[in-house]
Amino acid sequence: MNPLRVRARWKRAAGRDEGSVAIEAAIVLPPLIMFLCLAIAGGRLVVSGAKIDSAAEDAAREASIHRTVAAAQDTAHAAALESLDDQGITCASASVSVNTGGLNVPVGQVGTVTVTVSCTVNLSDLLLQGVPGARTLTSTATSVVDQYRQRGD
Repeated sequence: MNPLRVRARWKRAAGRDEGSVAIEAAIVLPPLIMFLCLAIAGGRLVVSGAKIDSAAEDAAREASIHRTVAAAQDTAHAAALESLDDQGITCASASVSVNTGGLNVPVGQVGTVTVTVSCTVNLSDLLLQGVPGARTLTSTATSVVDQYRQRGD
């Protein structure tokens, strides 16, 4: 084929494509924006989940070093909420559940303290249809109570 004919054919075809970029953008842009919002929502959930895991671990450790059940529960609640606040997690609602059964075992036996932290993370600010307004994330951590440490009543 003659190269001049090919060029002429391309020039004619290119002249008929006016406005096709706008149509392509109108077709591609909404799914692209939706994908971006879903990626941001997923990232927010993953990061928040890791921070809630850390808060549960902090609370369990704090509870395991106390000698009495009341002190362990109070300290675990405070440690979990403080850890969430320090890490910049704003929960729509947060709850901390502490199982201090390990503080009641006799000295010389291994006991554990378990803390469950639940936090409701807001997603409504993403303005994406189909994404719920909030998602509740829960994390549980266990810490060992020193078996030779005296326990209180």
